[in-house]
Formats: sequence, structure tokens, C-alpha cells
Amino acid sequence: MEFRRTTRADFPLLARWLGSPHVARFWNHETTPEAIERDFGGSIDGTEPSFDFIVEDAGVPVGFIQRSAIWDYADEQQELITLSDAPRDALTIDYFIGEVATTGKGIGTRMIQEFTEHCFAVCPSASAIIVPVIAGNPASWRALEAAGYERIAESHIPPDNPIDDGWHVVYRRDRH
Repeated sequence: MEFRRTTRADFPLLARWLGSPHVARFWNHETTPEAIERDFGGSIDGTEPSFDFIVEDAGVPVGFIQRSAIWDYADEQQELITLSDAPRDALTIDYFIGEVATTGKGIGTRMIQEFTEHCFAVCPSASAIIVPVIAGNPASWRALEAAGYERIAESHIPPDNPIDDGWHVVYRRDRH
């Protein structure tokens, strides 16, 4: 798999993916050009402390993945920080498979495994990656488990999608 930094040329693809039912169910994201620019432009410009990537499999875009340091978003991540006892150097990732035809084929697990190694390689001071997942998304948390993450907690965290009750499972993978 290849992880290439997102560019503005990817915005129509991101909007299409975010609008597809299997992604929209859990990302609950606006897909207008203004919303895509607002939420992904800062990573491109370096004005946000997150790093966004298009995931390609054999040169074909199949998904999206991002990383950030949890403490860079301490206000938004306070529940996660407290619940997981997140160290100051911890990262978090978020991701989705954009093409529905590629779901259920192990791509998510491979994407998480390879991106985890990428994160530890480019962030040598990071001791752990901590990932909250809405409990109602078993495909996501099973992919984390298959990628070597360990479930460390279950608790309420404000959900991204208001139709969810906020019950999350939290996974962690420490640097080996």
C-alpha cells in the first residue's frame, strides 16, 4: 500500500467517498466544497497539526487515513485522553475504505498495519497509537484487532454521528 499526502485535487474524491452510505454512516461529514476545504485544507497547508493521506493499493485510490498527536487536539480529545491515560507522545489515527467494492477484503487491516508502521517510522518519539471506534462499527474494530491493536477500554465518548449513542471501544498499539 502507498500513503500519499492528500492534495486539493483529491477533494472531489473525498467528497464522493464521504457521501457514500458506508462511509457517511460513521463519518457523518458535510460534502460541500467549502466543508471539504474547511476540514482537509489545513492539513495540506500545514495550519492543522494533522496529516491526511489517500491510501492507494497497486496505484488505485481505495481509502483515506490520517494521523495526529492526541494532545494536539486536547480540548476535543479530553475524554479519550482521560479514558486511555494517553501519554503525551501518543498518536491517534482515523480512516475509512472509500470504495465499497474493496470492503470486506482485508484492505482495512492491511491499511492499518502498514500505516501503523509508517507512523512509528516517521514519528520516532511516539510510544503508542490510541484509536477510539464507535462500538456499532465492528468492521473497524475487528480490523484494528487483526492489525495487532489491543482493546483497552469501553466508554461513552461524544459520537461523530448523532444517531450513535456514543459508546466507544478504544484500542491501543504500543511501539514494539
